[in-house]
Amino acid sequence: MITPEIRSKLVSISGESWVRDTPNELYAYSYDATPMFQSMPEAVVHPANTREVSEILRLADEHRIPVIPRGSGTNLAASTIPVEGGIVLNLNRLNQIHEIDVKNLTATVGPGVITADFHQAVESLGLFYPPDPGSMRISTLGGNVAQCAGGMRGLKYGVTKDYVMGLEYVLPSGEIMRCGGKNVKDVAGYDLTRLLVGSEGTLAVITEITLKLIPLPESKRTLVTYFTNLVDAARTVENVIASRIIPATMEFMDQGTMQVVDDFAKLGLPLHMKSMLLIEQDGPEELVGRDIARIAEIAALNGAASVEIAATPEEGAKLLTARRAALSALSRLKPTTIMEDATVPRSRLADIVAEVERVAVKYGLQICTFGHAGDGNLHPTCMTDERNPEEIARVELAFEEIFRASISFGGTITGEHGVGLAKMKYLHLKTGEAGIELMQRIKEAFDPHQIMNPGKIFARSERRRLVVKR
Repeated sequence: MITPEIRSKLVSISGESWVRDTPNELYAYSYDATPMFQSMPEAVVHPANTREVSEILRLADEHRIPVIPRGSGTNLAASTIPVEGGIVLNLNRLNQIHEIDVKNLTATVGPGVITADFHQAVESLGLFYPPDPGSMRISTLGGNVAQCAGGMRGLKYGVTKDYVMGLEYVLPSGEIMRCGGKNVKDVAGYDLTRLLVGSEGTLAVITEITLKLIPLPESKRTLVTYFTNLVDAARTVENVIASRIIPATMEFMDQGTMQVVDDFAKLGLPLHMKSMLLIEQDGPEELVGRDIARIAEIAALNGAASVEIAATPEEGAKLLTARRAALSALSRLKPTTIMEDATVPRSRLADIVAEVERVAVKYGLQICTFGHAGDGNLHPTCMTDERNPEEIARVELAFEEIFRASISFGGTITGEHGVGLAKMKYLHLKTGEAGIELMQRIKEAFDPHQIMNPGKIFARSERRRLVVKR
């Protein structure tokens, strides 16, 4: 509990204007972008630097007050919901790009830097930071690291963890630590950097990030192809990769998603088609042209009803922007939109899409599917209404079946969203009970008093056997 004395100490650390506890402020931080989860914090604190973070954590640890690190709150796993009250630690003031090192091809940034702003800064120097989560115009780099965010370019370039070289972080005790750095090679001890990436604020607070950069690709081209069935689209994905072509993006939308996106973006899509692939390649101009031509040929050989190559970069960018708007477009249909995240090996893409369709029919739900076909990461999205408890119960049963199907196909319950609150009752399906117990022991080593983002990732064993309403 935050007593007047503890509040006074928080004010002495960060200043009166940066300790917020009015009802309106607390309500604003009681939820994130994940629908149907909400819990009120006791205070919201906006530290200005690492020293303030250290002092706040030391105070919280001494009094056993939960601390929930937060950026823009765009995560889709309910990872920043303050389920046990406590302090929401908003890190958006730590928003400086400290350095872009063109000699070492690295950048050092604060966790509050907006992802799209960082893209713009490095690209102005002819450099490239590939991770591009759908929320990149709002999300922060610290949040991306905490959730190990992915994005449309994951097939060719990987995800956030592939670009984090070093971190400054603060333990619950207040101790300021560093791991990794600018070295390309470094195997001195356990890889704590990789451990902290994707830890969802449950181990420590990240206060500085060193990121790898690469040269900006000199050109890009976009292709869109349409199919009368799902199998041909999936086979095209498999055969493109088997031909040793790795596109920068390879995105999938089913018919339902196409219809909603077209209504939203007015693209004139052929809505009688069952699915589409949106493919972009980047790199040297000659190689890009050759790859796009070969991809078009493969799509035609695999039964594509039509193949269209964007005539200009602007036309290609318009198509990709429409794909990024899929969630926003779907959100217009009903009061509650639940976008999930499941990944399977590419060879099982058609199987998981067919399973989503079967489950939607079984439970009488509207579920559209889109996502990153090239890396097998799909987003089945259910349009529903949280005011209808009976329907929400069916939604939970449907997603449990989808997650179990993903595991049975050799996949996982989450490819890029994280576990948080939303998926913790399913984690044992992927890791087993022994895996969960090992992760819990790691958390105890970092956070012996269990103040760091409590109630996330690890469900009590009895909850793992139940489908629990959100």
